[in-house]
Formats: sequence, structure tokens, C-alpha cells
Amino acid sequence: MKKTILSLIMAFAGVVSASAQFEQGKYYLAATTNSAGLSYSKESKFNLNLGLNAGYMFEDGWMAIAEFGMDYRNSDMQQIFAGAKCRYLIEQNGLFLQLGAKYVHGAPSFNDVQITPEVGYCYFLNGHLTLEPSIYYDLSLSDFSDKSKFGLKVGLAWYF
Repeated sequence: MKKTILSLIMAFAGVVSASAQFEQGKYYLAATTNSAGLSYSKESKFNLNLGLNAGYMFEDGWMAIAEFGMDYRNSDMQQIFAGAKCRYLIEQNGLFLQLGAKYVHGAPSFNDVQITPEVGYCYFLNGHLTLEPSIYYDLSLSDFSDKSKFGLKVGLAWYF
């Protein structure tokens, strides 16, 4: 019985500390990757994506995020991207819903705008550090069938 009560208290403390990070005025820094082979598009089989995100909680549970990063595809194509997102964090369970847009530039003359919906989870490792796995879809506005992709992304974030 003591173990059960202690477990419930610890779980409650974890939820309270996590929801405190979703309050207005908090900042957010994250590094993300979709790792090798965890995304798929018709155009590429191998994809490594590295991104840096910075955000600000402008309202309880709502965050504005700026992102910058690079895509390494196959062995001959590199892309850089920059974009903006809005994230809604569900305080009760750590899930988040995110929608954004990004501009993608690739060599030699590829330019695209993509709509980027995403669903993920904030797993708090301590009071500030989170592990954020998510499922995303990059919807290409220039070539829907060949340039759009979906995949799994993992991020490491710091809320302060």
C-alpha cells in the first residue's frame, strides 16, 4: 500500500512539474533529427535531418517556434531549411500538436515551401529537459507526389 501511494505521489509531482513548463513566458531550445532511414519519400531512400528550434510560450500551452536545419539525402543532394511553427501542448498528458511552414532550398536550384503538421509527446527527463518523439508530414507545395515525405523525428529540448 505504501508503494502504491508513493507511486501516485511521484506521478502527480511529475505531472505538476511538467505542466509548469507549459506556462506563458517560458522559452524552448531543441535539437531534432529524424535519423537515418526514419523518413520516406518517393525521391530519396536515405535521409538524415538535423534541426535547431527555438520557441517562446506566448500563452499557456501555446508556443511559437522558429526552426533552422539541413537535410542530407542520398549522396548528392543537400538542403537547408528555415521555418516557423505553432505548437499546442496538452498539459494533462504531454502530447503536442504542431503546424508550421518552412522554406526549403537545395542544390543546384531546388526551392520549395512545405506545410509541416506534426504530432508528438514531451517526455520530461527532469524539470527542464525533454525527449520529444513525433510523427511528421512535410507536404510539398511544388511537387506533392515526389517531394512530400512523412517520418519519425526525435528531439531533445530544454524548457526554461
